Amino acid sequence: MEHEEIIDNIKPEMDKVISFFQREIDKIRTGRASVSLVEDITADCFGQKFSIKQLGAITLSGPQQILIQPWDKSYLESIESAIRQSGRGLSPVVDKDVIRINLSALTGEFRSNLLKILSEKQEEARKTIRRWREEAWKKVQDGFKNGEIREDDKFRAKDTLQDLVEQYYEKIEDIGNRKRKEING
Repeated sequence: MEHEEIIDNIKPEMDKVISFFQREIDKIRTGRASVSLVEDITADCFGQKFSIKQLGAITLSGPQQILIQPWDKSYLESIESAIRQSGRGLSPVVDKDVIRINLSALTGEFRSNLLKILSEKQEEARKTIRRWREEAWKKVQDGFKNGEIREDDKFRAKDTLQDLVEQYYEKIEDIGNRKRKEING
């Protein structure tokens, strides 16, 4: 296997890391309402777990309010309970056949907790990127030992891998900085 092929094979995996990181970051609450804050919260209905997006329509009613309209009124209590227990600092209110979530301003303590969570998620993403780099580097070294990759290609691959890692670190940093600005208002 050529060193370029090894590197090309890890790019889609690194892209998945960025996509996953973005989805995780979208779930972190800011002062603005977002469907992603609640859509993946799981609720217990009839002894089974369902994400809220499977149980009803989720819409925004202004910049600080989320509305959830369950497909069936019998889901109201389960959805409300799941949101309360999600640990996202949300306070759902049942209003007839919809659930309203009003996002209040973030307190300083809650804001600093969110920033800590953001930093942890950034570090997790960087660790995963490093793991992919290490895996690719191991394949390059094995190829060199087996005589499949020349020495100069081995060092070229090392430089290319490092450049790739730095590009993905930059993406992680950019996503994190955008979210940091949202959290800080």
